[in-house]
Amino acid sequence: MFTVADLQKRYMVTANTVLGWIRNGDLKAINVGRTAARQKARWRITQAALEAFEQSRTPSPPPAPSPRRRKSPADVIEFYKVGSR
Repeated sequence: MFTVADLQKRYMVTANTVLGWIRNGDLKAINVGRTAARQKARWRITQAALEAFEQSRTPSPPPAPSPRRRKSPADVIEFYKVGSR
């Protein structure tokens, strides 16, 4: 289990940034601090949630461009194909 402070150090961001990821739903976290006596949230992040977060943030390579077919000019009529008999 990771804390907000652990992730803050790991990614070199502020605590508000990590809390924003949790608030937006980008990073799944468990609140272990809310009780009747304690009103402040204490978040814990599991290893699986952290791996899913990192996977969603990893850029994927762009798809390879598909080969384009050459269009033959409309005013040219091909009587013979080269290489075929």
